[in-house]
Amino acid sequence: MLYETRTFTAANPALSLADEPIALPAISVVGLGYVGAVSVACFAQLGHRVVGIDLDLGKVEQIAAGASPIVEAGLGEALTDGVAGELITAHNNVLDGVLETDLTFVCVGTPSRADGTVDLSALKAVAGEIGSALALKSEYHLVVVRSTIPAGTTRNVVLAEIERVSGKRCGTDFGLCFHPEFLREGVAIADFYAPPKTVIGEYDQRSGEMLARVYRSIEAPLLRTSIEAAEMVKYVDNTWHAVKVAFANEIGKICQSADVDSHKVMDIFVQDRKLNLSPYYLKPGFAFGGSCLPKDVRAITGLAHANGVEVPLIDSLLRSNDSHIDHAFRLIAEAGAKRIGLLGVTFKDGTDDLRESPQIDLLGRLIDAGYKVLAHDRNVNTAGVRLASGYLKAASPSTRVALQALPDLLTDTAEELIGGCDVIVVSHGTQDFIAALEARHPESTVIDLVRLPTSLRAQPGYRGVCW
Repeated sequence: MLYETRTFTAANPALSLADEPIALPAISVVGLGYVGAVSVACFAQLGHRVVGIDLDLGKVEQIAAGASPIVEAGLGEALTDGVAGELITAHNNVLDGVLETDLTFVCVGTPSRADGTVDLSALKAVAGEIGSALALKSEYHLVVVRSTIPAGTTRNVVLAEIERVSGKRCGTDFGLCFHPEFLREGVAIADFYAPPKTVIGEYDQRSGEMLARVYRSIEAPLLRTSIEAAEMVKYVDNTWHAVKVAFANEIGKICQSADVDSHKVMDIFVQDRKLNLSPYYLKPGFAFGGSCLPKDVRAITGLAHANGVEVPLIDSLLRSNDSHIDHAFRLIAEAGAKRIGLLGVTFKDGTDDLRESPQIDLLGRLIDAGYKVLAHDRNVNTAGVRLASGYLKAASPSTRVALQALPDLLTDTAEELIGGCDVIVVSHGTQDFIAALEARHPESTVIDLVRLPTSLRAQPGYRGVCW
């Protein structure tokens, strides 16, 4: 494995790169979800001409107009600037996008099937379209896969399909890399410019060098390795994050049963930066969710099972995660009320992503149990509901129920929800939620999934899920 470091010092990366005598490669990005939309904006900020491509004409039209198709801090402004500077265009034709650029990033979705394996149909289709374009192109072109996929997929599916359709040879006519992303929703642009690491899984040295040059202004360890190692490290990262969340939540419940403040315990625990690595996920809280952790835990578990490897801890992760949703449901049931309000239903604040949100699962369980339920989340929108509805093959039945009912359960304000409910379930610690809770009726009950401020935790009727 090769290790390099690139240092970024300029205040304006686009200017610093544009002033260099070398021409920046034109980039096409296939798939305009979280990773794709952020990539389009940030590569344009670095001075590249970027073409965004997606089958969803709504996303294409928004990107082309300089508007963000998702809720993500700073993304709308970055896209507006890129379109105004004539660096960003968008359409739905992969063939044209490849022909008019030097490098293509593939950022299409790889959702879970019902059995937990990964649905690669969109990836394979895009690989075929890229192959059709390369059949018409004489110049060398680099293909970079960013979609999270099991080890071996880039070589056995993407490479094979491109070569089959194009009649070209990887390493001679085109290059290939797998390049995992490490972008957290809500702070994705900041993470793009300050990643923990930049990992390049390269088919050959030429492919890796071309991709590495794109990141020469980004300050981060640059790790060049095999394609398969790069594919696996993304699953390892997300599986570790899932382990940390599940572990901290179980410690929280143990501490609660012993009348010990779990955050005091874990604050001491994470002081060990040498052995315990990162404190980021090591805070007792609610279940994990979103587009990555549940799906990737299923995938790595499936890989282990296929190879006859026993992984009892990893096997237990999703069951452990579900137990925290069960625990929250029991707390609500014990409160003895029938009118329940959920403050926050996206899988975390600062995003509109409802995919495998534990709050959505909880909402569905409450509906099934006959509770009258309301919800409030300022980031919920039609696009987010539609996106989550496309990831239901492996989702729980209660998630299906909740997504169907959600549009009719939303209140306009947090105050309206709190005023109409006996039990308020809080999963986002936003300032407007905190302010509304300060004025709640004293006889209502608060089920805290996020660890609210001390002033609220001291009020009558407060119940923390695991502190």
